[in-house]
Amino acid sequence: MATIVKTPSATWKAVIRKTGWPTTAKTFRTKRDAEDWSRRTEDEMVRGAYIQRAGADRLTVADALTRYLAEITPSKRPSSQISDRQRSAILTKHLGKYSLAAVTPEVAAKFRDLRLAGEDRKDAIGGPVPRSNDTVRLDLALLGHLFTIAIKEWGIGLPANPVMNIRRPTPAPGRNRRLTAGEEAKLLKAVALHSNPMLRWIVGIALETGMRSSEITGLRRVQVDLDRRIVRLLETKNTTPRTVPLSKDAVEIFREAITHPVRPIDTDLIFFGEPGRDGKRRPYNFNPVWLNIKREQGLADVRFHDLRHEAVSRFVEAGFSDQEVSAISGHKSMQMLKRYTHLRAEDLVARMDEAALRHRGQLREA
Repeated sequence: MATIVKTPSATWKAVIRKTGWPTTAKTFRTKRDAEDWSRRTEDEMVRGAYIQRAGADRLTVADALTRYLAEITPSKRPSSQISDRQRSAILTKHLGKYSLAAVTPEVAAKFRDLRLAGEDRKDAIGGPVPRSNDTVRLDLALLGHLFTIAIKEWGIGLPANPVMNIRRPTPAPGRNRRLTAGEEAKLLKAVALHSNPMLRWIVGIALETGMRSSEITGLRRVQVDLDRRIVRLLETKNTTPRTVPLSKDAVEIFREAITHPVRPIDTDLIFFGEPGRDGKRRPYNFNPVWLNIKREQGLADVRFHDLRHEAVSRFVEAGFSDQEVSAISGHKSMQMLKRYTHLRAEDLVARMDEAALRHRGQLREA
């Protein structure tokens, strides 16, 4: 039986001591609430279904996210750490005051719908600005992993992860953007005119190798072997190191970048930025200049990742096998690789005509 006593502050405290279970206590405003909770809790203990929820009742989402950022986030990749900090601020704004126990599937679903509708962000005339499905999926991914860690590693008593019981927004379809010859020429001319030659080198390397922007900007001289015409990537998005072969044009770009006379001696980075407040040089942040050039050239729809898409598609058009393209690009999944290998329709038309001509020739010979 539970012990129920009145406290000096005129509340009622219920204490349950049962063999095989830790002592459990909770304070209530009325005696009846204390008695009802005691009966339910003892019944759950008898059935073996009791979960100690005290920690979940006290720990808020904001405090849990603070602990998550301190204990879990540092083990992730730098880009994921930045994403965690940004998304934790969003989650704290909307759900920070909730205790973990109070975040039900209904609460999580309401947060999802609010973000999708853009009700928390207004445009110039006061209208909502919806978020993309992928943005909201990433918000929910962090929230869901927070609950998973809390339940499995922090010993927080919760019956289930609320995010696992709601619908996730449908993933956006893969982007199929290819550069036209005119767009490529315009883009290459514009970046070549920029005062910092590193922008031209980075864009050229992306088109020649299909490497991601983070893989290119993080390169150090020791990773590039111009004699063997290879680049060794140690840190990649899927965490698997790979070796990228270099075309003759890519070799010349790297040679120019590495031997450029304006190179500081305090860094091994090939594409380096100015020293920060701590005196350390970090990779060249070309994104602000890249965005400006795109707008000026009327190419706002072109993303830097489209250059990777273009390079990988050209490998396919050149006759490389899926395995060969995967070895260059680093895609582990053939299904994911197909998102980047959209052949130009006009090229397929030409090949169809060639096949028809061969077939007609065979018929005449027969």
